[in-house]
Amino acid sequence: MTQALSTLYIGPLEGLTPPRVAPTPGPDALPAGMLLDPAYLDTLFARFGAQYGHGDRRAVASLWSKWHFSGLAVHGLAANLLLERDLPLGLDDLHLVQSAEGQTTGLELHHAGRPLAELGALTRFATLLDDHLTPLVEALATATGASTKVFWSNAGNYFEHFAGALADHPMAAPDVSEPAQALMESRTLPDGRRNPLYRPVRYVTPDAPEAPARIRRLCCIRYLIDELGYCANCPLECRRAGKAAKEAG
Repeated sequence: MTQALSTLYIGPLEGLTPPRVAPTPGPDALPAGMLLDPAYLDTLFARFGAQYGHGDRRAVASLWSKWHFSGLAVHGLAANLLLERDLPLGLDDLHLVQSAEGQTTGLELHHAGRPLAELGALTRFATLLDDHLTPLVEALATATGASTKVFWSNAGNYFEHFAGALADHPMAAPDVSEPAQALMESRTLPDGRRNPLYRPVRYVTPDAPEAPARIRRLCCIRYLIDELGYCANCPLECRRAGKAAKEAG
């Protein structure tokens, strides 16, 4: 199945580096479970935040999570939706490749995944949600003081984006993105918990040519780092509030 994974990286996934699959991780690979260690997160955000002048820790962590969740979502969704395979993405199973700044740049898997045990829209993504995102989001929020909603919004933004992008994949069935879309339309999970990936973005008719048509439900708070400002998908309410605050100041 390692070969099957490598065949995914065409069309909208062309140019991305497939996960490395090997029973033994590379010498520089980081056990993903380290991301739950507060001391490690302190070191990580100091490294990653240096490029932003060690600005607001909450914004630094949010920016880091956007890189991390992007890679996690694209590889996990591609295998899940195109091959119906569940990659070992749990924090206890996964290893990460990082840049010198601490950015997640690749994934290392100890096997190429297993056939999905459940194909239902609310259950087939359980490994991604329960074994990686949920504990990591809690750890990031605890370490930085940022709301868990910020990190879930970042994860949902990429989950929605790549679910849609896979519809254009040469290997995609016509309804390939329907399970992911169904998950994002459900307010709750099977056990009754609030679904943190519920409607992470919305699509609107722009009121001006330069206005975004795809808008995040919640702000990623990157504007807390002065030189960055707002992202292209920033909620309109956040932009207006920020503008008003600047004018008042």
